[in-house]
Amino acid sequence: MIKIYNFPAPSRAVRPIWLCEEMGVPYEVILTTFPIPAEFRTRYAIGSVPYLEDEGVAMGESIAMLLYIAEKYGPTPLLPEKEDPAFARVVSLSIFSEATMGAWMNVLLGTMFKAPEDQKHTWQTELAETRARNSLDYASKMLGDGPFFGGERFTIADIAIGTSLGMWNMALGKDLPANLAAYSARLAERPAQQRAMKRARGEAA
Repeated sequence: MIKIYNFPAPSRAVRPIWLCEEMGVPYEVILTTFPIPAEFRTRYAIGSVPYLEDEGVAMGESIAMLLYIAEKYGPTPLLPEKEDPAFARVVSLSIFSEATMGAWMNVLLGTMFKAPEDQKHTWQTELAETRARNSLDYASKMLGDGPFFGGERFTIADIAIGTSLGMWNMALGKDLPANLAAYSARLAERPAQQRAMKRARGEAA
């Protein structure tokens, strides 16, 4: 069975948990503490969550987990077939959610929770917020008036980007563009997303 390690709070671990819920794949959430204990670092030297273990597999990186779960436990409509024109778009936007959008949000989150008060407003944070907002503008244009990022159907791109939008809106307390705010509200109504948020905190779904 898949094991997903997380802190007792919503984090990027929501992504693989949410996908398992959408697909009906059995999994277990294992909570660790923060700061990361030494025992956990023997499993994953970087010392971050999420971390996934499966049959002969151990891996970090939440977007890689989405691709792994969808491929191993699919086929699933949440990851279009490679011949589908939507495949490249879904994979690209899934990676964008973390490699571009999430990367700049990390700077803002780190500053918010770790920086001394007199260092919370620097040129680096201004740059990070500008780049993060640029990413949001791009996401807003890519979604447009559509229901989902992959087109008419929900895919892993929505799990990936939806989680990043939650970081921006809830963790950082910043407003989203109107279409992304409405999109996030629609995602929050999905039963699988609601169960994932609870499981990520260590609660019963």
